[in-house]
Amino acid sequence: MGRVENVIHLAPAMFTEREQALVEAPEQNLAASTFRFDSGVCGLRLRSDVGDVVLLPHQGQQVWSVVFNDRDLTMRSMVDQPYPTRVFLETFGGFMQHCGITGVGSPGPADTHPLHGELPNAPYGRAHVVLGEDDEGPYIGLGGRYRHTVAFSHCYLAEPMVKLYRGATLFRASMTITNLKRSGQVLMYLAHVNFKPVDHGRLVYSAKPTPEHVRVRASIPSHITPGPGYVEFIEELGRHPEAHHVLAPDMAFDPEAVFFIDYLADEAGWAHSVQIHPDGNVDYIGHRPDQLPKGTRWISRTADQDAIALVEAGTCEPEGFLAEKAKGNVKVLAPGEVFHADFRIGALSEAEAEEKVATIERLIATD
Repeated sequence: MGRVENVIHLAPAMFTEREQALVEAPEQNLAASTFRFDSGVCGLRLRSDVGDVVLLPHQGQQVWSVVFNDRDLTMRSMVDQPYPTRVFLETFGGFMQHCGITGVGSPGPADTHPLHGELPNAPYGRAHVVLGEDDEGPYIGLGGRYRHTVAFSHCYLAEPMVKLYRGATLFRASMTITNLKRSGQVLMYLAHVNFKPVDHGRLVYSAKPTPEHVRVRASIPSHITPGPGYVEFIEELGRHPEAHHVLAPDMAFDPEAVFFIDYLADEAGWAHSVQIHPDGNVDYIGHRPDQLPKGTRWISRTADQDAIALVEAGTCEPEGFLAEKAKGNVKVLAPGEVFHADFRIGALSEAEAEEKVATIERLIATD
């Protein structure tokens, strides 16, 4: 089937306190509406017959919340709505943030980039809704363009896209980065996707669960303060990373635990991460290691927030610019070069989950 797409350009003036319809396709069970949060941040709601996804068109093009079949997949946070700031932790509560490009993760003492770089809350001057049909079926989505220019240093174009398909409980997300310079442009990219963890949830993913392939970060970033027993807990996970595969309520993911994971891809190039709930619900994210070779898992379970990034897939790990450069993880785009990354994110049916688990088990057994 050929690609057919209609585009509706957005502007901040189109967003008011009262939610109002922007476009509807009743025959496809797809719709979009605009509104403003109480904080003043513009919100866009995409709806299908099974999904409700809220995005921030002009602030990082974040996916703020995701609901499929009346189940909210989004992390629990102290931040109950997005705020008009570029400071990452002052508005960290959404489902998915794009991170980078000039820095990712916690800046080290000699780094100059903010936490997770400039992308998470970047001001998108151009944003648009798309309504169309492709080989996967009818969809509605959000895209945009953000140009980051710093004289003598950086100049690139970021173009994210999210598509919600009729009848599908997985949405498609992507990011495209183009170097606009006539010289090299550094590239660090990571997708911060934050599901809600559940007690006794089971984690299944396409990597060998050994200390060599699932490495636990022992260093403690400057923005967190660990409590008693934290260091011992992290040391135990380092020896036995498989111990975190079932999220027991008494496990001390406070304030966080971070794993660096060597993912295996299937024949189509996809790596898989799954959280299986005790009640049969299943969360899922798929990424391509040929695009994003570094996999990071982040878990934080505290009295004030509850979150699991099943995988933060990236070109690098989240240790800051200089640390990642020392590892050889800072890429450089040639003049005009384009970087692209794809994701499949959302919920799985029982049959789909069984298929994914079988694929994962086969990959682990045969590698």
